[in-house]
Amino acid sequence: MSPEIVLQTENLTKRYGSLMAVQDLSLEIYRGEVFGFLGPNGAGKTTSINMMCGLLKPDSGKVWLNGRALQDGEARSQVGVCPQRTALWERLTCLEQLQFIGQMYGLHARQSRQRSQQLLEDMDLLDKRDQQARLLSGGMQRRLNLAMALVHDPQVVILDEPEAGLDPQSRLRVREYIRSLARRKTVILTTHNMDEAERLAERVAIIDHGRLLVLDTPQALKARLGEGDVLELSLNGRITSLEEIHTALGGLADQVKVSQAHGALTLRALNLVNLLPAILEALRTAGILPGEVRLRANTLEDVFIQLTGRKLRD
Repeated sequence: MSPEIVLQTENLTKRYGSLMAVQDLSLEIYRGEVFGFLGPNGAGKTTSINMMCGLLKPDSGKVWLNGRALQDGEARSQVGVCPQRTALWERLTCLEQLQFIGQMYGLHARQSRQRSQQLLEDMDLLDKRDQQARLLSGGMQRRLNLAMALVHDPQVVILDEPEAGLDPQSRLRVREYIRSLARRKTVILTTHNMDEAERLAERVAIIDHGRLLVLDTPQALKARLGEGDVLELSLNGRITSLEEIHTALGGLADQVKVSQAHGALTLRALNLVNLLPAILEALRTAGILPGEVRLRANTLEDVFIQLTGRKLRD
């Protein structure tokens, strides 16, 4: 059965003067998935997100939520946004913050209070319910901001760098909560933390200079993009030339990038795990018997760097 599309963009485009911030962005985001939306600074992520949630009007293109145009007020009420920068009223308590947001979205006072209490419990903030936001730690403020994006029970939740500035315990708590949202809600996650995206996202879109570069599962992207998995072999002090290694690998040499330094051999290739038995057998047949063997899988960060480059962004 085909997955159900909950949010769709078609040829979204936004220009600021001579700067093309987003160009012809077309995505289909499925109900109940965690969708990673990645890109370097200035890639167009924030502009895209603002158009997806109805905060910014595109120059051209369309956004649909459940088949309805996002410009419709009822459709916008089904999207919750947790911005990268914490946005709180400093002198309101945690409970007051959530109740106020709930009533802004049209919840009755009793319903808003019930939702607020539950979210404070979910975020391990129930004992802070009557404490003013300015007195909370940074991690607590971040978790409260996440709860505020959820108080009106939206179908789609957009989380912009949800783990930014969190200590390891808070980061784990937020990560677990995002996982718990999957299937019940659709989560769009923007982050610079590739490990976070790889752990949480079922599919990932990478954009740069306002254009979509790739969209696939992290596993599929790692299998076909990036610099490849890395295999490190110690040679037990044996001096072996790269020519000898290439001869030993035979037909495998065309698929593997080989380098040598400090008595160790490094091989890199896409899907190296599948090639590993044949590589080791070819080396043994040639009389090259490695000592310690270390394998590092290709990462989503490798893919990201391969696509967007190593140049620093402002």
